[in-house]
Amino acid sequence: MIGRTERWQEDLFVAGPLRDLVPNDHLLKRVDRVLDLSWLRGEVAALYDESRGRPSIDPEAAARLMLAGFLLGLVKDRHLMREAQVNLAIRWFAGYRLTDTLPDHSSLTRIRQRWGEAVFAGLFKRIVEQCVAAGLVKGDIAHIDATLVRADVSWESLVQRHLAEVKAANDDPGETPSSEGDGPDDPDDDSPGSQRPREGRSRAGKPKKYSPTDPDATLATASKQYRMEPCFKQHTAVDDQVGIIVDVQVTTGEASEGRELERQIERIEAMIGQPLEAVTCDAGYAHAANYGLLEARGIEAIIPPQKMPRHGRGLPMALFQYDARHQIVRCPAGQVLTRRGRSSDGQGWMHHAGKAICQACHHVRNCVPPSAKARVIRVSDHYEALLRARRRHRQRDERYVQLYRRHRWRSEGVHGEMKSMHGLRRAVRRGLANMRVQSLLTATVINLKRMAKAAESLLRSNLTRYAVATRLTIRKRQPANVINADLTHAMRQHLLAA
Repeated sequence: MIGRTERWQEDLFVAGPLRDLVPNDHLLKRVDRVLDLSWLRGEVAALYDESRGRPSIDPEAAARLMLAGFLLGLVKDRHLMREAQVNLAIRWFAGYRLTDTLPDHSSLTRIRQRWGEAVFAGLFKRIVEQCVAAGLVKGDIAHIDATLVRADVSWESLVQRHLAEVKAANDDPGETPSSEGDGPDDPDDDSPGSQRPREGRSRAGKPKKYSPTDPDATLATASKQYRMEPCFKQHTAVDDQVGIIVDVQVTTGEASEGRELERQIERIEAMIGQPLEAVTCDAGYAHAANYGLLEARGIEAIIPPQKMPRHGRGLPMALFQYDARHQIVRCPAGQVLTRRGRSSDGQGWMHHAGKAICQACHHVRNCVPPSAKARVIRVSDHYEALLRARRRHRQRDERYVQLYRRHRWRSEGVHGEMKSMHGLRRAVRRGLANMRVQSLLTATVINLKRMAKAAESLLRSNLTRYAVATRLTIRKRQPANVINADLTHAMRQHLLAA
C-alpha cells in the first residue's frame, strides 16, 4: 500500500525540546558536552556600558555562533547566519529557539572588533588548560610547524614599490645598515637572531609587490616550484599525546619560522606549566642558533639538518674543519684560518686566511672567489651544536625516526585538517589582527573536537566495565546517551533483583 504525506500541512506547535531534533552523534552536540563558556560574560563585561544603550547579544550565544561556524566550516558570517536560519543544530547550540530572531551577520563583526584578539586568545588558553587538567596534554613532546594561509586579496590589487624608498622613509637616520649574509661562504644564511624584516635580503631598488588592500600580507611561497602569493604564516605547536594544539601564532608570510622557535617554546612551557623534553620540526628550523637554544634548554632536537650550501666556485664549507676548542678553521690544504672579528649581522665570527698562503695554494682557483685575494669563512654562533646535530642525524636511532614520523602526521595533519574542514585555506578577513582571531578560533575548535572524542572514549570505556558486570551488550559506535539509557535500565533491574 502506497503511503501519503501532506507536505503543506504545517504544524502549529512542536512537541518536545529542540535537543531531541538534533542527532546524538552530531558534531555540535558532541562538542556541547565539553564546552563551558559561563566565564565569558564576566570576561567581556568591562567592554560594555551597562548604563545606556540597547541590550547586546548574549556573549555566550555570540561565541557559540562563531564556534559553530568554524566547526562546520562556515567561516564567513553571511554564510553562517544564512545557514543558521534553517539549521536546527546551530540554533540549539547557540541557544536560540525556533521562533527567536537570529542576529544579523554584521553583529558578529562588531563583536569581534569590540572584544579584540585578547578575548579569543583567552578562550584558546582556557580550552588548552582544560585539556591539560583532563590529562589530554602530556607536555613532553611538541611538534612545531608553520603553514601559509592565502590572504583575502586579488591578484589585480598587487602593485610594486621600491624598497629603497620605503626604507629611506621609515628607517632611523642614525641606524647603521646591516646585511643578513656575508657572501658566498655563509654556511648558515638563515641563522635566526634579531627580528629584522626579510626585505633586507632584496637588493636596494629592486621592485617588490604588495597589496594595498591588505598591507599586512606579504608575498611568500612554500616551494620554489610554486609562484609567490600574498599570504600570512601560521606557526602551530601540537602536543604528541592526542594532538592538542598548545600554541598558535600568526605572522606575515615572509617571516622566517626558524626565528619564531624560541618564543614558541617559551609560550608552550608557560601554557602547559612544565618544560619540554623533545621538539620536532622540519628542515626549515635547522639553524645553528636553534640547535644551540634547544641544547641550552635541555630539549632533544628532532630536526633534520639542511644540506651544506655551496655558493659559487669556492670549496664547500664541509671540507673545512672547525676546531671549537681553539676557535680556528683548517682548510683542505691544512692551513689555519684565524678568527678576526664578528660578522656584520652579529650572528657569527669571520675566519680569514693569509693572502700569501692562499695565492701560493694549488686550490686557489677552486677555493678563492675571483673578487677576493684570500678565503674568508663565516662560522655562525652555536656552529658546534649544528655539527652535533648533523652527526646524530647520520647515526639516527629508532626513536629519532619514529618521532619525526609522528611529526609529519601530527603537525602537518593538523594543518591539513584546518584547511580542508575549517576554512583556513584562505583568510576570511583582512589584516593581521583579524587573521590571528581566525587562527585562534580554528585552533580552538580543533581542540574541542579532540576533547569531545576523548570524553566519549572515556565514557564508553567506563560504561563498558559496568555493562560487563550487568551483562549489557554495547554495540560499536552506539551513541553515548543511548548507552547511558540502556545502562541505567540494566543497573536498575540489577539492583531490583538484588
